[in-house]
Formats: sequence, structure tokens, C-alpha cells
Amino acid sequence: MPGRSRRTAAALAALALAGTLAGGCAADAVTSSGASPHSAAAPSSSGGDCWRSGTSGDDWDDWDAWMPGMMPGMRGHDDCAWGPGMMGGPYWQRGDGTPVTTLDQARARADAFAGRLGLRVGEVMQFSKNFYAELMTPSGALATEILVDPTDGDTGIEYGPAMMWNTDYGMHHRDQGKEQVRISPDQARNRAQQWLNDRETGLTVGEADVFPGYYTLHTLRSGKITGMLSVNASTGAVWDHTWHGTYIATSEH
Repeated sequence: MPGRSRRTAAALAALALAGTLAGGCAADAVTSSGASPHSAAAPSSSGGDCWRSGTSGDDWDDWDAWMPGMMPGMRGHDDCAWGPGMMGGPYWQRGDGTPVTTLDQARARADAFAGRLGLRVGEVMQFSKNFYAELMTPSGALATEILVDPTDGDTGIEYGPAMMWNTDYGMHHRDQGKEQVRISPDQARNRAQQWLNDRETGLTVGEADVFPGYYTLHTLRSGKITGMLSVNASTGAVWDHTWHGTYIATSEH
């Protein structure tokens, strides 16, 4: 559909979805097989999964739904309620409409975005659906994760853990700033591996990269990257990054 109509439809859908997410996260159980793909349940006290089986983050890779000033940030349980909104200001930067097809082009877009936050770009990864980049502080500490839309260069804080769990650069950093780190990197890696084992994926996990409030780990098959997931440093909840698509390549410099 035309861009304006598509954005309008996305806005209306997002407004309706806000109530669905708030209600779904408040409940202790959500149906999985017949539920809306956006339904979510709060993690259990033992650090259970945020998304129930049969749910996916894939429906959130429509960047037309991530427009600045569209709607207030969605709130329910911080570990599972997230969606379009709060993408103005430091969270989102419109591209110039030029397709981004290489890692160097993605790094340039990430550099432009990072400069607004006083950060610099570290690792950049290319997937079939988007480009991913780690942003670092001047001292070299990992700060947050961003996505670059390959169709037009739109760049913003990655949805999911970077938006909802990051205690320094996320949407709820003021609320989360006092949360204690209860999960160590080794515990996060064990938790992530158990999560994968429980689902009989045949995947393993790499090292745990430390971000404010959470960890992100590559998922591997026979030692080769397939994707990534994150573990909350306070609750141990696991969030699979289902929105990337197929892994293609990485730029380390």
C-alpha cells in the first residue's frame, strides 16, 4: 500500500496492540497455539521465557511501524511488553532512502546514529532482514545495539532487549537503573544454552557480551553463527532475536 496509508494502518494497529500487550503481560498464562503472535506473558520468578512457544518477534520487522512520535511507549511487564513507539529523539533516525547493501554502508549509517549518543560503532553484522551493530562508549564498554534497515537506511535502537532491558539507553532506563545484576556472564551463558536445549534446537551459544542490564550471545551451529539471543541480567529471562533472518557476514573493525 502507499507509504502514508501503510503508516496510518501501522499506527492504528499499534494503538490497538498496546491494550493487548498490557493485558497479556499482566496474565500469568497466555495461549500459545491460537494466540495472537504479539501476545506475551511475564517471565516467571525463576527467569522463564518472555515469549511463549508459537510466538515470534518477526512481525516487528516492519520499520514503517517505527515512526517518531507515533504513540507512547508500551508498558506492561518490562520484560515482555514492547512495540512501536518512543522512536523519536535519540531512539530513531530516518535514512535518506538509499538502500544499504554492504557492511561498510551499514557502518556509515551506524556511525551517524552513534554520534548522536556520544558512542562509537563496534561489531556490525549483516542478516537477510537487517543490519545489526553494537555501539560502544568511548572507553570501549558495550552500550547498546541498533538496527539499520537495508531498504532505506532507517536506523534505531534494536527492538527487544536493547529497547526494553537496557538500563542506560533503553526506553525505561529511569525505572530500571536500580535493578541489581544477579546473573553473571557464565550464568547467562548457561541459562541461554539450557533455553536452547529445552527446545531441542541443536544450537550452542558463544560468549556473553555485557550490555547495561542484559547480555547478548551469538547462537551457533557447528561453530558458525546462526543468530543471537539475550539474557536479562536481573531476572535471567531469555529473549530470542527472531527478527534478523539468516546470518550473512560480520565486520569487526
